[in-house]
Amino acid sequence: MLRLLAALALTLAFNAPANAQQAADVIAPEAATGSSARQIVRAERQMVVAAHPLAAKAGVEILRKGGSAADALVAVQTVLGLVEPQSSGLGGGAFLVWYDAATGTVTTIDGRETAPMAATAELFLGADGEPLGFFDAVVGGRSVGTPGVVALMAKIHDSHGKLAWAEALQPAIELARRGFAVTPRLNALITGDRDRIAGQPAARDFFLDEAGDPLAVGTILRNPDYAETLAALASGGAEAFYEGKIADQIVAAVAAHPANPGLLAKSDLSVYEAKERPAICAHYRAYEVCGMGPPSSGALTIGQVLGMVSHFDIATLGPHDPESWRIIGDATRLAFADRGRYMADSDFVDLPDGLLDPAYLKDRAALVRRPDALPGDAVGAGEPPWKKAELRIDGFSLEMPSTSHFTIINNTNNIASMTSSIENAFGSRQMAAGFLLNNQLTDFSFRPQSNGTDIANRVEPGKRPRSSMSPTIVLKDSKPVFALGSPGGSAIIPYVAKTIIALIDWNMDMQEAISLPHLANRFGRYDIEAGTPAEALAPELEAFGYEVSIRDMNSGLHGIAITADGLEGGADPRREGVVLGD
Repeated sequence: MLRLLAALALTLAFNAPANAQQAADVIAPEAATGSSARQIVRAERQMVVAAHPLAAKAGVEILRKGGSAADALVAVQTVLGLVEPQSSGLGGGAFLVWYDAATGTVTTIDGRETAPMAATAELFLGADGEPLGFFDAVVGGRSVGTPGVVALMAKIHDSHGKLAWAEALQPAIELARRGFAVTPRLNALITGDRDRIAGQPAARDFFLDEAGDPLAVGTILRNPDYAETLAALASGGAEAFYEGKIADQIVAAVAAHPANPGLLAKSDLSVYEAKERPAICAHYRAYEVCGMGPPSSGALTIGQVLGMVSHFDIATLGPHDPESWRIIGDATRLAFADRGRYMADSDFVDLPDGLLDPAYLKDRAALVRRPDALPGDAVGAGEPPWKKAELRIDGFSLEMPSTSHFTIINNTNNIASMTSSIENAFGSRQMAAGFLLNNQLTDFSFRPQSNGTDIANRVEPGKRPRSSMSPTIVLKDSKPVFALGSPGGSAIIPYVAKTIIALIDWNMDMQEAISLPHLANRFGRYDIEAGTPAEALAPELEAFGYEVSIRDMNSGLHGIAITADGLEGGADPRREGVVLGD
């Protein structure tokens, strides 16, 4: 059904203008899916786009009480942690891109997890010195980093909240006690991971019924432990999470796994800090595309893709021409080559200064100016300008697509674009205090060295693993015009880049751009979204010389456009998200 809905929405995006107007608050917040939520949604003053209707509803209710975008952020994230616990939550991390209307500035907050201080570069090597299998590393305590979401929420609320912290947490507390209906998507995800969940006692008791079967669609799921945790945060602030009983529960869960215990200590929690960092902004046409810098690779890699694409007339070619996708695909491959070699936590690793240098990207774009696909041996990292060049070796890490993105604009025009994650679906499968713990440490390179040279994204104590999360705010003439982001592992980068191109070059509205079929090439293979009109491009892409794979591409793009007539929001038809506003 989801594929059919997606195909319908994407066909409309390819073939018809979206001119239907819909009041934002008529979407029933209890509706899990529906074509009505896939039309462009308009509002005059404020808007929330989130991956679950109950989370969007909580955010809008906070805004209607006079809350700020920061207050709504706390409400949305804590409800998401309850109703889609497999994707994000208190046990994970997040990146926030924030626009402050009073100062006209874009800043970012890094709430990424950190490696325990006891971790070593060999964390994910087995007794034979070879990297562990992915799920051998994931399931258990070994993969758990210090969670950062709570610290991020507290930091932005301290600086921009209007309502009391406890009031922003109240919607999630009440819903955790009252319960919510298990959606088809949550049921399907539990079903797909049943065997791993069944082996973890706390997760088994929460996600499976007494017979050991996945919770049925419509089952009312209550989480009193989560309500108790949030109540402790409401009264004790973020310190209640990083110290005391909750911290003890987290550390105990990490250490208790019999086959794969972790190294996280209470001291790692007590010293954790969410860091404000400068936004990374890249020029594209007449726009500034601003996002999260290292430890995220999102803004740099998207900036590189757009910088190369800017040397081609993508607007005239349009979304139907395979030549557009050849250009975008090879630009993405080249950007990912630089990402693999150079990008990591900049608190630990020096990055080249010139990754977004216009002359460097012009030279890289010249490689794409050819009639066919770049051969594999021509796709390597470049040599961007450095103040002091250092030897780097290519690395690789596997990122899984269980993440969530939401976008909020309040009536004073402050904007929150936030992507949060516990990494793999259900994270480490370990639960503590009513929430799942992340497996974000598996975003590090499992192999710390290659041929005696250190890999930039290797494990180090206190280091933050590289991410592809790409919350983005786009400005024109120093004013915000778009805010968006997506889940999707490393595919987040081509998802967001494609959407920006659709908005700017192909003049689509936000819903059309989000609904546009996915075509993505990160490492040589061209992935095409199954069940969409994009499948028709496969023969021509193969004729260019690409290996093509037609497959499900389950993004969760959520975005808002700021226009002269108000706000226009779009939610991804591939998931359960909605747009709500006033």
